[in-house]
Amino acid sequence: MSAQLAVLKCPVFGDVPEVVPPSHPEDLDYRLTMSLGPLSPGIARAYTRVVLQTYGMRDIVDPAVQVVGELVACAWKFTPDTEAYLSLRYRNSDLEVVLYDGHRRHGHPKLEAACDARRRGALWVLGCVVRACKGEWGFGEAREPGGGTRMWVVLPRWAARGYSEVR
Repeated sequence: MSAQLAVLKCPVFGDVPEVVPPSHPEDLDYRLTMSLGPLSPGIARAYTRVVLQTYGMRDIVDPAVQVVGELVACAWKFTPDTEAYLSLRYRNSDLEVVLYDGHRRHGHPKLEAACDARRRGALWVLGCVVRACKGEWGFGEAREPGGGTRMWVVLPRWAARGYSEVR
C-alpha cells in the first residue's frame, strides 16, 4: 500500500507542461524503429495517423496511412522478425515517407530482378494510392551502413487532399 501512495504523490505529475500542438507542418520530422511482425502495419498506421493529426494535416491522413501500412507489410513479408525504420517528413508541401528494412540486395542479377518483381507486386496497392495522389515512389539498396532496402514515397499535399473523395 505504501508503494502505491508513493506513486500517487510523485512530483513529476505536477510538472507536466500543457501540450501545445505544433504550429507548422514544415516542422514534421519523425522517425520510428519497430520490430516487424503481424501487428507492425497497424501500429505504424496508428502512429502516422496521430502524427499527421497532431500537425493539423487531417486532409492527407487517409493516403498517408495507407502508404505506411503497405510499406510496413511489405517489409514484414521480406524481413520477418527483424526491425524496420520508418521516417515521416514534411518538406516543400510534400509528405516524404521512407522505410528501411534489412533485406539485402542479391548479388546475382537474375535473383535481384526476381526479388524486385516480387517487391513491386507486393507494393501494387501502394502504387495505386501514390498514382491517385500524383506522387512518386520507389525502392532500392539502402545507402546506410548495414545495407538492406530503402523504400520511399513522396505525396504532394495538394493532390493527396483529394484522395478520400476519389475513393
